[in-house]
Amino acid sequence: MSAALPPQPPHHGRRRLLQAGSLVLLLGAQQIARGAGIVAVRVWPAPEYSRVTIESDRQLVTRHTFVPTPPRLAVDIEGIDLDPSLRELVAKVRPDDPNIAGIRVGQNAPGVVRLVIDLKQAARPQVFTLAPVAAYQHRLVFDLYPAQPPDPLEALIAEHLREETTSPPPGTSRMPGTAAAPALPGTDPLGELIAQQGQKPGSPTMPPPGNSVAMAPPPAPVPTPAPAVPRSRATATARATDRLIIVALDPGHGGEDPGATGPGGTREKDVVLKVAHLLQGRINATQVGGNPMRAFLTRDGDYFVPLGTRVEKARRVQADLFVSIHADAFSNPDARGASVFALSQGGASSSAARWLANKENEADLIGGVNVGSQDRHVQRALLDMSTTAQINDSLKLGSVLLGEIGGMARLHKPRVEQAGFAVLKAPDIPSVLVETAFISNPEEEARLRTAAYQEQLADALMRGIVRYFAKNPPLARSRSV
Repeated sequence: MSAALPPQPPHHGRRRLLQAGSLVLLLGAQQIARGAGIVAVRVWPAPEYSRVTIESDRQLVTRHTFVPTPPRLAVDIEGIDLDPSLRELVAKVRPDDPNIAGIRVGQNAPGVVRLVIDLKQAARPQVFTLAPVAAYQHRLVFDLYPAQPPDPLEALIAEHLREETTSPPPGTSRMPGTAAAPALPGTDPLGELIAQQGQKPGSPTMPPPGNSVAMAPPPAPVPTPAPAVPRSRATATARATDRLIIVALDPGHGGEDPGATGPGGTREKDVVLKVAHLLQGRINATQVGGNPMRAFLTRDGDYFVPLGTRVEKARRVQADLFVSIHADAFSNPDARGASVFALSQGGASSSAARWLANKENEADLIGGVNVGSQDRHVQRALLDMSTTAQINDSLKLGSVLLGEIGGMARLHKPRVEQAGFAVLKAPDIPSVLVETAFISNPEEEARLRTAAYQEQLADALMRGIVRYFAKNPPLARSRSV
């Protein structure tokens, strides 16, 4: 029989608890993080930035250093050991990633994993953490921005000029393997067209807040759509003085933010990107009042773009319209029908519109925005500048789009709804958000998955855009920067 333990003084248990608490404080966050489990690793490449995400079951403690030559980001993740999930990052880098050349990972010291991201060019990396939200646990995020970001307006115009200069004259064809004729001596088509759009090569692409924009009369009183007509080499340079009609298409969600998911597993971000690409092709093959149209996508792949950045990108290319494309979801699977929304400076037009706006405005939380970035303040300033004139024009655009969609699909509401959607707050661009269908409805999800229905949606949106311009001709720009 064992001897009984001597009685403990009443304060003994409290002393042991305090000692344990002191030990935790002395060990600090590094030891608390030891044993953190890696849930998933992801890489999202895009021309404007590439993102690397490490998701874990508790917050990771890191130290990072950026080395400019050769450009690379070195990150020490403390309190974990190298596991197969982290090794997967090496194989997740695609050869065509515009920013990341490769990733190296290894055990740098006991309890410390070193991650080195080799970059293809000079960069402005951002490293931050995200608290658990939606389906995600703790996320460690590396956003790798090129030091010299691409100019979206210049790229858009260059693409247009490439198509013009490589198209043969009507009724002729170029032999396979032959190149287009060079530009005429003494001309700079790209520079001329950028200037005509209100920009100059090398100048800032977004006007400072408060700058006025002078408007000239439209080139034609009533624009009529027509297929793009190939021009001869002799007239290609003259096309450099055309006024491009630019429509910003905004496929909702993307990357870390999948949007809504249907009962069959269809992801909103995938469907709306397909519809946007179909509509892009239709816009690029259409003219308005003799001037070519060009679609600009706020994202052209599977990556996340913050709401404020979507607005800013549309303004940088001086878009004439902004159309955000989504696929609605609701807890009740019986909800169905397409909807069109415009901005409201006051209250929402219905409780459903308010609910949807709040849900869509949470995209930044799910997709993940570095709240410490200074760009956040710029974006917020832009979102507070919307005008009554913009809202009135948005309602006109929404009305014609709703009418065309109603001709090929069921409508959820017969009128344009309004609410405080953050993505619609460009102060100088008519902007609407189109909910193409309820992806949460099994029947509508099945239709959204079909190529035929996606084509019909793109056709309806194209007809609505043309109808809008027929009554509201785009004004010529004469501003110089």
